[in-house]
Amino acid sequence: MHTRPARLGLTAALVTSLTVSAVALTACGGDEQPYKAAPAWSGKKANLPAPPSLPSTPIKAGDAYTIFGAIHHLRSRIHEKEVNGKEITITGYIVDSNITTAPLCAVHPAGKKDPDDCKDIPIPSFAIADAKGADPKQPRIRVLGWASNFANVFEADKKYKNLKEAPKELYKDELWAVDVPYPLPANGAKVKVTGKYGYTFGKSSAGLVSEPLTGVLTYTKIEVVEPAPEPAVLPKK
Repeated sequence: MHTRPARLGLTAALVTSLTVSAVALTACGGDEQPYKAAPAWSGKKANLPAPPSLPSTPIKAGDAYTIFGAIHHLRSRIHEKEVNGKEITITGYIVDSNITTAPLCAVHPAGKKDPDDCKDIPIPSFAIADAKGADPKQPRIRVLGWASNFANVFEADKKYKNLKEAPKELYKDELWAVDVPYPLPANGAKVKVTGKYGYTFGKSSAGLVSEPLTGVLTYTKIEVVEPAPEPAVLPKK
């Protein structure tokens, strides 16, 4: 008995809905204006910065990492495990060495004690970068672990002096059981250095050496690709 009125109510609601939709469509499309191309902007140009240039340095040069590549992987969530705590080879130019600036009080034969006032002596180290020069903005990686102190550098320098090629046996740093490289690391040399790469260096008795941005390489061996223009020279009294 009540089916017919219900259907009539549904029909009326549907008609009302269609009518509203038709009116809405008419309202939306009835006042459209034809497209008119706007003239080119003739006012003052926006002062926008130039787009940054992306680094073109490759991750690797042959079988060795570049400095850029090693640092990139160390700081990458994806690639960190490939280099952090691993022994890798890095190629680059020596751009800094503290051999020439060693404190005079620390430059003496091995077995001799440093004077009591000889303090805050740095660990012998050098740094490598992807390009020659001492540009401080250029990323670089410090290499430590090739000599425990400047007394061992002094002894190695004495053994290597005036040699034209590496001796059959390199001078050995007994404390760290490592051969001090021949020739001594000098600015301008292109080298391939192999060692354990990571954020810290732990051989020093003075405590950890940390490099949280670029990492540090704990030396195992070195190959000189291009010799330095001048040899490294320890300061003399």
